Parts: sequence; C-alpha cells; structure tokens
Amino acid sequence: MTLPRQRGLTEQAATTAVDQACRMLRLPTIRSQFPDLAETASREQMSYLGFLAELLLAECDDRARRRSERRIKAAGFPRDKSLRKFDFEANPNIDAAMIHTLAKCEWVKKGLPLCLIGDSGTGKSHLPIALGTEAAMAGYRVKYVLATKLVNELVEAADEKQLTKTIARYGRVDLLCIDELGYMELDRRGAELLFQVLTEREEKNSVAIASNESFSGWTKTFTDPRLCAAIVDRLTFGGNIIETGTDSYRLATTRARAEQQAVG
Repeated sequence: MTLPRQRGLTEQAATTAVDQACRMLRLPTIRSQFPDLAETASREQMSYLGFLAELLLAECDDRARRRSERRIKAAGFPRDKSLRKFDFEANPNIDAAMIHTLAKCEWVKKGLPLCLIGDSGTGKSHLPIALGTEAAMAGYRVKYVLATKLVNELVEAADEKQLTKTIARYGRVDLLCIDELGYMELDRRGAELLFQVLTEREEKNSVAIASNESFSGWTKTFTDPRLCAAIVDRLTFGGNIIETGTDSYRLATTRARAEQQAVG
C-alpha cells in the first residue's frame, strides 16, 4: 500500500495521511500524540527539525516504557514492591545507601550474587522484588520464583526429559530471584537439581536469594553437608550479603496500630 502524496494538503487530509502512515510504520505514540505536539510546536514556533525530534523522542520514550513493562510482567513478581515504598526507618539493619547502590544494577551487570537473610516481616522479600524491578527497568531480563516452586518444576522437567531445556531457560535470564529459600527441607534430588541451576549461572548471571535461615541453618534445607557448603559458596562468592534482622516491622506496625486503637 502506498499513500497519495501531494503538496498543499488540507489540515484534515494531512491529519488523515499522518494517521495512516503511523499505522503502516507502527508508530502508535506519534499517531496518538502528534495533534497535541503539532499544536504545541505551532504555539511555541518550533522549527521543523525540533518538531520532528519531539515526535521521535516521544515514540522512543514510550517504546522504552512498554519494554520495561513487558520485562516486569515477564519477571513474574507476585506483587508490586518498589524501593520508593520501602520504609528504611522501620528497619535500621538495612543500609539505605547500599540498597540504592544496588539499584544501579552494577552487580547484575557483573553477574554477582545477592543474599538477603532475615525473619519474616523484615523486608527480605520486598527488596529482591524491588531490586529486580529496577533491573527490569534498566533493560535486564529478570525472573522471580519461590524456591519450592523452582525445585518442583525442575523435578517435573527431569521426569519429562526436559531438564536441560529448563535449566537453560533459568540460566539465560540476567537476574534470577529465588525467594523463601529455607522454609522447607529439600530431598537430595531436589537440592541437586537446584545446585545445577546455580552452577549454570555461576560467574555469568546474577542470583538474588531471600532466606529466613542464616547460612549455618541451611543444612536444614540442604541435608547433605557437602552439597550445602557448595551452594553457600556459589551464593556468596564475590557477592553482597544483607542481614535484614529478626524484628518484624509488619508486626511492630500492627502492634502500634492496636495500641493506638486501645488508647482511642
């Protein structure tokens, strides 16, 4: 399909031509915004070059936003958690400066691991989701998964002769966030399969782990001491370890609210 070209188009004809061209070239942002941008350009007496730049930059910005949204959706985060919503004052164990440094994603670029250790309600699940969101917005491929769900998926893949493919899929993402490691004991087979995923990613792509158990307690999850030591080694070498503590700020907030209601 070709569009008719002629000089001296009426405003309505020009608008129709631009709309059709944007559809053909798949420029949805320019198509939706060009009337307003054209009005602004006329009012501010922008040059043709300036007007063209505004149109193209609007399209580029919107495409970047949509790509970020797709990466965030593909990550599979269970809920929306951002650094902006994290209450650093409620948990003095967490260094805000360190977290904001991590948000720049240099550790993801270098393929380094991150471990968050602490009890429920201390932010250890909020932070990997928030940092994973920052990584997705920065252009990295991210995947979030619960430890038990990952192990179950690996076991099923092994039974169906799809293990190599599944491990490769988890190995390709730039950042793999594994949450709730340590809540359940893994049998030797499950632990070995998880170890294969970590080995696939070692020194190539980042892993962020959130666990309610200190490293010394990981033998409850990985009952083979040698395998446990190997996993801890892979998750700590060259990486960052953040201890979020034992005092639940969720519980503290609930208690404070209850006390206020009792006083009222």
